[in-house]
Amino acid sequence: MTIPLVPPITDPTAIFDLHRGHLATELMVGASAHFKVFDRLAQGAKDVTTLRAEIGLGERPALVLFTALKAMGLLVERQGRISLSELAREHLVSGGPFAVDDYLGLTADHAGVLATVECLRSNKPKGFAQDGGGAAYIYKDGMTSAMDQEASARRLTLALSGRAKNVAPVLAARVRLDGVDTLLDVGGGTGIYGMACLQRNLRLKLIVWDRPEVLKIAQEMADAYGVAERTTLVAGDMFKDAVPQADAMLVSNVLHDWDVPECHALLGRLSASLPQGGRLLIHDALLTDALDGPLPVALFSTMLFILTEGRNYSTAEYRAMLRTAGLTPLAEVIPTLVHCGVVEGIKP
Repeated sequence: MTIPLVPPITDPTAIFDLHRGHLATELMVGASAHFKVFDRLAQGAKDVTTLRAEIGLGERPALVLFTALKAMGLLVERQGRISLSELAREHLVSGGPFAVDDYLGLTADHAGVLATVECLRSNKPKGFAQDGGGAAYIYKDGMTSAMDQEASARRLTLALSGRAKNVAPVLAARVRLDGVDTLLDVGGGTGIYGMACLQRNLRLKLIVWDRPEVLKIAQEMADAYGVAERTTLVAGDMFKDAVPQADAMLVSNVLHDWDVPECHALLGRLSASLPQGGRLLIHDALLTDALDGPLPVALFSTMLFILTEGRNYSTAEYRAMLRTAGLTPLAEVIPTLVHCGVVEGIKP
């Protein structure tokens, strides 16, 4: 019996937002008690580079932290200079008549706060070790990846499928694939996003490209969703191996695992393999172009920072990446669920 991929009756976005809510506490307490961000800005605005240097953070961790604090309404950025909001000035500067920084400090030594602060300082994902120790969702030469080990790959891939089962049918319903013969699901995991598109487009063929252990689950999904005959599974390293040929490529919730150089490298490889008129679809949670929210996406970005070498990006950042890869971004962003949207580029 084929399982249909259909949109949920209710929107699960609030559940994901609640799940990530603890990160707001960890960032706010870390900024106050460990990095002294609010005290450092008490005398006036500072440019981003100066503030980064004072608190000892690299570019990526500082961007993650400042984006979240702006989204919380605690910092304001104008023309590259960061200042305190009125809320932060009255309540988070030490010694003020209405200051509550000592209250926040009661949780300064909690395990979650300390772990988040350490990740920000080291600019390394949780579980990373210089001796080749692993991290959950990423893989590189010399690093052990959970996605290359059968038990952990199955657990993590199936865990991520919970979000995909909700969001993929919405993506498939809203993204038109008329005229597309073959869709490549890059780093596709379970392949659910591409498989939802197969159920909506009966002439479409799908290639799911991912690590070998992950594709074992994708095969199970293809069988369950009744699309195995139109699905090809290709094992490989998306940063090294030949890109499977397709006239449209979907990169769903993949780029957020990687820093900017890796995003450029991957998109460049994909673009080079697209035919003229080919389409590249980036599907991800999107920050505002001002990098000041929304808060749920800023917190999700923090979670990604802790677990991977990436973060969330804005629509403007993705469009710039598409242009650098030789693609022409489309004006429309197609919303799906859980703060996600599709940013598309066409190969001229």
